[in-house]
Amino acid sequence: MFSHQDYESRVRGGHNFYQIRLSDKPVSASRTKIDILVALDRESIVRHERELSDTGIIVYDSSTLKEKFDKPCFLDIPFVQLAMESGGDKIMSNTVATGAVLGMLGLSIKPLHDILKDELRKKGKKVLNINETAAITGRDFAQTNCLRCSFAVSPLSSAKMLMGVHDGVGLGAIASGCKFYAAYPMTPSTGIMLYMAAKAKEYGIIVEQAEDEISAVNMALGASYAGVRSMTGSSGGGFALMVEGLSLAAITETPIVIALAQRPGPATGLPTRTEQADLLFALHAGHGEFPRLIFAPGTPEQAFLLTNKAFELSHKYQIPALILTDQYLSDVQWTLDELNPDKLIYNDYRLRGNTFAGLNEYKRHAYNGNGVSPFGVPGESRHVVVTDSDEHDEEGHLTEDAETRIKMMHKRLFKKIPFIRDEINPPLFYGNSEPDIVIVGWGSTYGVMKEAVDVLSKTKKIAMLHFSEVYPLPSSKPLPGHEKENKRMHFLEILRNAQKTICIEQNATGQFARLIKVETGYEFDAAINRYDGRPFLLEEMTGELNAHIG
Repeated sequence: MFSHQDYESRVRGGHNFYQIRLSDKPVSASRTKIDILVALDRESIVRHERELSDTGIIVYDSSTLKEKFDKPCFLDIPFVQLAMESGGDKIMSNTVATGAVLGMLGLSIKPLHDILKDELRKKGKKVLNINETAAITGRDFAQTNCLRCSFAVSPLSSAKMLMGVHDGVGLGAIASGCKFYAAYPMTPSTGIMLYMAAKAKEYGIIVEQAEDEISAVNMALGASYAGVRSMTGSSGGGFALMVEGLSLAAITETPIVIALAQRPGPATGLPTRTEQADLLFALHAGHGEFPRLIFAPGTPEQAFLLTNKAFELSHKYQIPALILTDQYLSDVQWTLDELNPDKLIYNDYRLRGNTFAGLNEYKRHAYNGNGVSPFGVPGESRHVVVTDSDEHDEEGHLTEDAETRIKMMHKRLFKKIPFIRDEINPPLFYGNSEPDIVIVGWGSTYGVMKEAVDVLSKTKKIAMLHFSEVYPLPSSKPLPGHEKENKRMHFLEILRNAQKTICIEQNATGQFARLIKVETGYEFDAAINRYDGRPFLLEEMTGELNAHIG
């Protein structure tokens, strides 16, 4: 199953919808055609009737819409009347509608009853029983009256996880030992904070709703300096306020993980729509020069594992790590079999207790081979942990000495970067092993690109490269599955050997394509850019690709 939702940024009013796609094989994108449209208002019919498939049906309540449609593709179900007859109120008409859809698909009512029990437990047995009856009434009405229902649904498989990317980020943070999360609510990043807050008591996490994003990033830095793994998150406008804190983390070499959930800008832009327009902002945010990590998951599993990697490398190299998501990823959900905890990494790089107290000498910013200095937890030994937002010497005391400045820049920047780059995995390669056409994307374009490759591979030699570890770009590592071959299987060689390469992004200026060109000198043959705030649907993507390929 795969689902996505679309809603307007209004407290009341506006057109909102939720689309669910069911399949007997894994799916990872939404499609343009609809088989069942449940229209709770007339605008849903006006906007979406043209999207019906050849056998599609619109389910509506003529008493609510004050209008009756005589076309064969319409099924009039009295949601409100059936809800009232079940002993409930008209607010339960959505339960009737859900039961009706299950009846049209020939599915069991039991999973819905199980969900109702979980969601309505606190409202009492009477409310639960009325909703259960309403669901059965809707199912029975649809099974009796839907003469055009011809939907074939595969038998139910084993139970699966239902998860979104922001849930994956939150779970990855918890699994990585995060004990402090500070943020100010801002769509679409708020979902991460809500997930962490829901698990806070169970896992001993402090979740602080700060008064603003400046406070949030500095709270997280303070917690990290004091010895606990910490995280913050925001969207573009909030992250703009965090930028000074980002540079503070860099010069003090305090590890921090920041989630940046993108949405269209500038300013407030389209608050509930999607875009990938903050990549270069994340790459260049902060004054001065310092290393950073940028990860961009495209699935819940990637979010889970990359958040873990963000914590691991941020603490290993004492640098900021950014996790880029977007509104689309905030709103979609996947079914998946499992998340493999065996892939998680946890190392505590801090000096604590006896390991710290036993040192004869301690310098917070000492020079060494890989640029990473010992990082003690304040108060856990006789040694004093000193750092400063001004340039400092090895002990952490302010200095304006030119030679010391050069050494510190080499330590923080040039020494660390080669080691960090070697930790970065190459992009995911999927499709024909010797492709004529290669499509490239990052972050949230993963699902629709993968399905587009599946569709077009029937007639074309096509493959995709998906980057989820965006910066720094990987070194000369071969692509997964080609480790025993020569460097021709590096992603740049894949691109250079193809007849046509296309970079797909949800921004206007091709920010990732520009990054690739700056870092490697490679320029794509073509670009597909979308920046209207809506995500790519599968048929739209294949249509765009066919227009470029010919």
